[in-house]
Amino acid sequence: MRWQIHSEEPLYSDHWLDIRVADVELPDGRHLDHRLMRMPPGAGAVVLDGRRRVLLIWRHRFITDTWAWEIPTGRIESGEEPREAAAREVEEETGWRPGPLRPLLDVQPSNGISDSVHHIFRADEATHIGPPTDTSEAERVAWVPLSDVRRLIGEGRIVGGTSIAALLYVSTT
Repeated sequence: MRWQIHSEEPLYSDHWLDIRVADVELPDGRHLDHRLMRMPPGAGAVVLDGRRRVLLIWRHRFITDTWAWEIPTGRIESGEEPREAAAREVEEETGWRPGPLRPLLDVQPSNGISDSVHHIFRADEATHIGPPTDTSEAERVAWVPLSDVRRLIGEGRIVGGTSIAALLYVSTT
């Protein structure tokens, strides 16, 4: 069953997102106006150390007014490769430079309303280079035992879809 898009009209657009309304035909012939967001891709990394700990940031999300642990993730800038963006985000948000990054998985965190994709990489080491340069991202930065991830998810202390998917994927490999 494939939904057919007959048209898309912009409702609002800026540097971060493009909100649209689409005329969508359902398989049974009905039409509906469906809102969607076109968004630039993001990149992030699961950074591990030799003790099976993962580098996480504790941050507040004003939209949901919640605090939670997340992997460092952010927008891929124009002309930047996903791997470069992931490394930059880790450094800016944590003050740690990840070791060699290799692809882990791609996540579409809200594919029912957005075309956003997050390219997630994995590093098995990192070097501390100083304090985070983007001081607005994290309240704190910590190495958290990978064995604690499932408990933290269950307690609602890791809630972001991209972080959950990446951390659970790593914890099972």
